[in-house]
Amino acid sequence: MAVWAFGIEPGMLVVRHLRMELPGWNSDLRIAVLSDLHIGSPHVGLDKLRKIVERTNAESPALIVVLGDFVTGGPNGRRSGGFVEPELIAQELKKLRAPLGVYAVLGNHEWWYDGERVGKALTDAGIPVLENRAVHVGHIWLGGIADYWTREPAVAGTLRQVKSDDPVVLITHNPDIFPEVPSRVSVTLAAHTHGGQVKLPIIGTLITTSKLGYNAGEYVEQGRHLFVTTGIGTSILPVRFGVPPEIVILTLTPSKSR
Repeated sequence: MAVWAFGIEPGMLVVRHLRMELPGWNSDLRIAVLSDLHIGSPHVGLDKLRKIVERTNAESPALIVVLGDFVTGGPNGRRSGGFVEPELIAQELKKLRAPLGVYAVLGNHEWWYDGERVGKALTDAGIPVLENRAVHVGHIWLGGIADYWTREPAVAGTLRQVKSDDPVVLITHNPDIFPEVPSRVSVTLAAHTHGGQVKLPIIGTLITTSKLGYNAGEYVEQGRHLFVTTGIGTSILPVRFGVPPEIVILTLTPSKSR
């Protein structure tokens, strides 16, 4: 188990195809969801990032969103060991391709390190960073909400930027913002938890960073939809067991009961 959890599974990469039926949604939209890359952590260097980009592009998504924690940072800034400069990370992510574009939000590790620098690196590479900002993309509005732990998320302020009745997709790093999201939003996409990194048979997940229990997968509350990806890298301990690194290809589709 130790060999698998520390040496094999964290180095894997699976592509997971999911569908979510959404009330009021008009047509299928195929979104690639990437998160928690933590480039520089064990098992996730620039070579692995190139594979992530290649496999994502091979899926031909219409839209790509990257939900934060690009770097491995900490409250004291840069960590020793395999730290990778954000500019190098952004140059690899620049190779992502999708007709509707590639968009990002920043996570707590960016702001523990240097959020302004990471944001600039991504923007310079042609990847807009949505910090409490909404943009019109194809037939939807895409809103990015600032990180729940380290910033000042403004859901209402972001939604005030929406100027039509088109569906709204929110992207953010930490799922615990979800109770503040109104029903106007079709779906919220989040990450941060890594799915707990360890999920044991029968026992299940041992630890989650979501205080509200939004650990992984789809959640529906009062008609509102949330999806949480388990991401790719690791944090604190370089371990994954029962929670392999994932690229999610999420197809949003109209509800059959609409």
